[in-house]
Amino acid sequence: MEIIQKFGLEAKLFLFQLANFLIIVFILKKFLFAPLRKMLDERKRKIEQSLIDAENAKVALDNAALERKKILSEAKVNADKLTSSLKVAIEEEKQKASLEARNQSLAILDEAKHQAGLEFDNISKQLGKMSIDLSEKVLTKVLSGLFSEEEKQKLMSRALEKIDEKITN
Repeated sequence: MEIIQKFGLEAKLFLFQLANFLIIVFILKKFLFAPLRKMLDERKRKIEQSLIDAENAKVALDNAALERKKILSEAKVNADKLTSSLKVAIEEEKQKASLEARNQSLAILDEAKHQAGLEFDNISKQLGKMSIDLSEKVLTKVLSGLFSEEEKQKLMSRALEKIDEKITN
């Protein structure tokens, strides 16, 4: 205790100061440090949560970017497929229309040939009839002076039969 007296410390006063110090430490701990600690812990928790949220947002953004690229590439592939299928369909329609037009023109040409053949046959028959009539008139005039009426009829009918045979063949 000698040391304590040499420094001028009194034990009673020291004990009161120690008690005051402990009371102040208790009060500060209870009313200042505890709320301050609570506030700092809450702030730390919010910061950590914000960092986690930021990391999640970054991951979600990266995923969204990848998904966007994937969707765009799929859309491009689908558009290319659609374009090529449309080109094929258009080409098929062109070929179909060309073939149909060709078939129609061939049908029209065949019909025209058929009509021309019918016209030719009709005209040939008319010419045959006219030539028979003309031949009959010529024979009648030529044969009128040479043969009798009965002979004229026989010759004329034979000549007309031969002409008719040649026309029908």
